Amino acid sequence: MERVCFRMQVRPDRLDEYIERHRAVWPEMLRALHEAGWTNYSLFAQDDGTVIGYLETDDYAAAQARMDPTEINARWQASMRPFFAEGGSFEAGPVRLREVFNLEDQLAAPAGGAPAPDTATEGNTQ
Repeated sequence: MERVCFRMQVRPDRLDEYIERHRAVWPEMLRALHEAGWTNYSLFAQDDGTVIGYLETDDYAAAQARMDPTEINARWQASMRPFFAEGGSFEAGPVRLREVFNLEDQLAAPAGGAPAPDTATEGNTQ
C-alpha cells in the first residue's frame, strides 16, 4: 500500500468556505475517488490556507490517472479552482511530500526499527 501526503495552498480568505465544501462532497465524487482506488483519504487545514492531504492507494499514479478523465472530477475541480491561491498549487497540482517515518513500518522491521540511543552514555563527554 502506497501512503501519499501532499500540500496545497488555499486562499486564506476562502478557507472557511473550502472547509465547508468538503463537509458535503458530492456523492458521485466520493464514489469516483473510491472506485479509482483512493482510500483513507483525509485533508487537514491550517489557518494560513495550507492544506495537507493524505491517502493510501495501491498505485498513486494509476489512481490519479483513473480520476483524470472522469466528468465528475472535471466538474469538482472547476468548482474548487477559485479557492486556490493565485499561481498556487491548483494548476501545478499538489506538492507531494516525502515520507520520512512510519511507526508500523519500523515496528515490522526485522530489528524492530533503529536501535534506541544508549541513554547511559548519550551526551556524556568524559
